Amino acid sequence: MKELEGLLKERAVLKDARRVVVKVGTHSIAKKTGRPDHAALRRVVDGVCELRASGLEVLFVSSGAVAAGVEALGLKARPTEVADVQMCAAVGQARFISEYEKLFGARGVQIGQVLLTHADFADRRRVANLRRSLDHLVRAGIVPVINENDIVADEEVKGLTFGDNDWLSSLIVKLVHADALVLLTTVDGLLDGAGRRVPALGRVRDALKLVKEGEKGTLSKGGMDSKLKAVDNAAKSGANVVIAHAARAHVLTGIFAGRDVGTFVPGRAL
Repeated sequence: MKELEGLLKERAVLKDARRVVVKVGTHSIAKKTGRPDHAALRRVVDGVCELRASGLEVLFVSSGAVAAGVEALGLKARPTEVADVQMCAAVGQARFISEYEKLFGARGVQIGQVLLTHADFADRRRVANLRRSLDHLVRAGIVPVINENDIVADEEVKGLTFGDNDWLSSLIVKLVHADALVLLTTVDGLLDGAGRRVPALGRVRDALKLVKEGEKGTLSKGGMDSKLKAVDNAAKSGANVVIAHAARAHVLTGIFAGRDVGTFVPGRAL
């Protein structure tokens, strides 16, 4: 109990964050059919813009391109063949970035699309170039909208994809030295065996026992186990992490006001 109270008090450090990464999953911004959920998209965009208005630098990682392509092409579910996934991504990415451009533009915020592959993190020069580019974007007041480039990523070859955008977001946190990572999902955070929200977490390793490995939806690749692995990776770099419900009103401003929202995991030095 004392450990939990101590962790909850550590939330106050989120008030001092200056650069943050916000990641939203497919099921938080798309309907079951894969069609973009306009109300959900607007809510997330409004939250990101509110953070920027408060003085934070925000990098935005968004899933949903493949799901949008599934809907646009009239498919019933995410394909299993790599070529079909890439086709869905090519069609869907245009849909999603167009919607984001409209929503952010309505708030007077410019965005820049950034599509990445595993290779971008495998070469020292490319890593340095990516870091400079992202840093320049945020310092210029532009919100990078980041996604894995599923059009060229090869899911059949192990190690050539990130697996999901949860892991990608943790790599971005390390790359740009972000103070915090927020993973927006369809639940209030990590839930215990009784379905109750876990307000704070000290050891991610113990929490992995509460979830089923690979548990995920039909439109996306990730699950709670992938989120926790990403949380652990980001926290090891010193970033504070929160898993929270994307549909909650003003969830992002609540998190960075230090309120008891979602599941909080404090950053720790390596």
